[in-house]
Amino acid sequence: MKTILLIRHAKSDWPEGVEDFDRPLTETGQENAPRMANFLKNNSVNIDTFISSPAKRAQDTCALFSKVFDKNFSTEHQLYNAREQHFENVIYGLPKDSNCVAIFSHNNGISNFANYLTDEIINLPTCGVVAYQVDCEDWSDFEMANKKFLYFYSPKNI
Repeated sequence: MKTILLIRHAKSDWPEGVEDFDRPLTETGQENAPRMANFLKNNSVNIDTFISSPAKRAQDTCALFSKVFDKNFSTEHQLYNAREQHFENVIYGLPKDSNCVAIFSHNNGISNFANYLTDEIINLPTCGVVAYQVDCEDWSDFEMANKKFLYFYSPKNI
């Protein structure tokens, strides 16, 4: 059994003259990310793998989460402007020994992928987290595995 968490980057700014890829987190985003990470950790969520879009706002959110969990993270270019297939490609490549994976990305792609997985209707707000249990032993079996919605949290409801 595996668990996947889809996490939208925390609240970001769009300063004049800054490209979308380089957008930084706002002060609220910098506060919400470790608060959400601590909430998950205090509720016995044990994330062992962190993967982020390479965009600054997603990477910064992932870095704040991974610091709370004292884990390293990696980036995957497919998670920037991602579609469902891009998320699946990343998941298929996960090591078998990763049991709980957190993927950091952007809307609309991350909400679309969440809605693709189960019948739950999710529109991830900034720093929102949705989790699914995946009935497989190896991530390469993800596509055909049964997926069960576990929980949804946003900074407003923790």
